[in-house]
Amino acid sequence: MELRLLLAFILMGVVLFVTPYFYKRVAPPPAKKATPAASTSAPVPPPVNSPAPAETAAAVPAESTLPPVAAQQEETRVIDTDFFRITFTNKGAVVKSWLLKKYRAHSGAPLELVNTAAHTDLPASLYFPGQKPAVDLNQALYQVETDPDGLTIHFDYSNGTIAARKTFQFRKASYLLDVSTAVTDAGKPVPHELEWRGGFGDLAVANPAGAQQTLRYDAADSKLIKTGAKVAKNGPATVTGNFSFAGIEDQYFLAVLLPEHGTVEMTTFSDNAATPLESKELAFAGVAVANAGSNDFSFYVGPKDIDVLRAVNPKLEQAVDFGWFSFLAKPLFLIVNWVTDRMIHNYGWSIIVVTVVLNFVLFPLKITSMKSMKKMQALQPQIAAINEKYKNISIRDPRKADQNQEVMGLYKKHGVNPMGGCVPMVLQIPFFIAFYKVFSVSVEMRGAHWLWVTDLSQPETLAIHLLPIIMVATQFVMQKMTPTTTGGDPNQQRMMQFMPLIFGFMFYNLSSGLVLYYLTSNLVGIAQQMFFNHTSLAAVAAQSVQPPKKKKDGRK
Repeated sequence: MELRLLLAFILMGVVLFVTPYFYKRVAPPPAKKATPAASTSAPVPPPVNSPAPAETAAAVPAESTLPPVAAQQEETRVIDTDFFRITFTNKGAVVKSWLLKKYRAHSGAPLELVNTAAHTDLPASLYFPGQKPAVDLNQALYQVETDPDGLTIHFDYSNGTIAARKTFQFRKASYLLDVSTAVTDAGKPVPHELEWRGGFGDLAVANPAGAQQTLRYDAADSKLIKTGAKVAKNGPATVTGNFSFAGIEDQYFLAVLLPEHGTVEMTTFSDNAATPLESKELAFAGVAVANAGSNDFSFYVGPKDIDVLRAVNPKLEQAVDFGWFSFLAKPLFLIVNWVTDRMIHNYGWSIIVVTVVLNFVLFPLKITSMKSMKKMQALQPQIAAINEKYKNISIRDPRKADQNQEVMGLYKKHGVNPMGGCVPMVLQIPFFIAFYKVFSVSVEMRGAHWLWVTDLSQPETLAIHLLPIIMVATQFVMQKMTPTTTGGDPNQQRMMQFMPLIFGFMFYNLSSGLVLYYLTSNLVGIAQQMFFNHTSLAAVAAQSVQPPKKKKDGRK
C-alpha cells in the first residue's frame, strides 16, 4: 500500500509540474461615476485649426465634411492615480505602459501589465472586424487633451471624412475606469473593438503564455467561459452574446469590459511575442472587446483579489478559479486570509497556524492509523510464518489464494485494517492539492514574505532552497519513528528509504508556501508520533495482537 501511495504522489507531482506548461489589500472601488459628458455617438470631434500631417492629408477627400483634427508630432501623456501610472501616446491613442503601483515585479519595481517586448498593436488599439477605414487609426496622430483633474484624457482625430475619438476617465482610488470610443466614416458609425494584445500581466511566472486566456461570463447560461490562444490559431475567433464581462486574464491579474447593457462582442487572437525576460516567442492570447451599439463601458484592470472583485461585480469573483478542489481550496484560502487580516498579519505564519490546527483536528484519525500500524508491525512474525509456509508456491497456483485468505483472516481476527496505516498520507493528498491551487491563483500570496522567503507563491530565491531540504530531513525522522509494515522484504524497505529523497525532488521547485505547509505537517506529525510512542497506546495496540503464551506443560 505504501508503494501505491508513493506512486500516487509521484504521478500527482508530475501532473502539478506539467499542467502549467500545457494549460495554461486595497479599498473596494467606489460607485461608478457618471458617464463622461462627451457623447460617443457624436460623429464630429471638437474643431481644431491645426493642419493635418502630411501622411494623412492625402487621404482627405476633395469635399471634406469635417475640419481636419490631428497633431503635428507624437507626444506622451501620463495619468497618475493611487493605483495606476499609465503612459499614453497620441500616435494611435494607445497605452505604452500600464503600471500597478500596489504590486511589484520581481525586480521590485511597480508591475508592468504591458508586454513591452511585443511587436503587436499596443493596448487600446482599435480592431475592425468588418471593413477597415481608409486611414490606419492605430498610426494616426491624435490631438490629445487632459482634463484639469488629471484623471480624464481625450484623443481626437479627423481627416475630414473619417473621425475617431477615445476618452479614458479614471478614478483617484479605484481599479475601475470609464472608456468610450467612437469611429465614423462620412458620418456613419464604424463597428470596432478595443484591443489588448501581445501579452498581459505578470510575465515572470512560469509559462506566462499558458497562464493567459480570454474570458467571458455568459449571463444567459450563468457560466464563465475561458479560452486560450489555440482557439485563434487559424485566425481571430469572435463571439457575441449577453456577457456580464469579457476580457483577458493571467495567473493573478485581470482586464475586463463591464457593459451596463447591450450585446458584447469579443475577439480572441493568437499573438507570437517574446517578453522582456524571455527572447523565445510564445503564443499569447490577445483580446478585443466592444459594447455593441454604444462603445461606452466600464473597464476593470487590476488584481484578482476576491474582495475587490466582489465589490465591482459579484460575478467577477468567479474569475478566481480554485479548480476541482474548490470545495476545499477556497475555504482554506478564506481561513488563511482571515487569520492574516485579523490576527497575525503575515501569510507565512498564518499558513503554519492553520496547518497546525488542521493536523490536530485530524489527530483522532491519525491515532487510529497509528494503532493500526503498530498492530500490523506486531503481526509481522505471524505474517512471515504464513509467507514461509507458502514460499515455494507459484503465484498462479490456486493455493496462493489460501495464503492471501490466511493473511486477511489474521487481520480480521485482530481487527486490523491493512489500509489503516496509510491514512496520514491519504489525508495529505487533498490538502496538498488544495494548497497548491491556493498558491497558484491567489494574488494575496503573490509577493508575500516569510523570514528569508521573499515570495510564498514562488520557489525560494536562495541558491540552495532550504525549505525542501529541511522537509526531506523531517521525512527521514518520521520514517524512523513510524512502525514499519513491510516485513522482511528488502526491496520494499529500500524503496521506502528513498521516499524522502523523491519527495524532496518533487517539492524543490514548488511554491515556498506549499513546501512550508508540508514541512509544518511533518513537524506536527513527528510531535504526534512521539506522543503516541511514549504513551500506553502503542503498547496496548501491540499486545492486543500477540498470540497467547504457552504454559510450561505445553498448554496455552
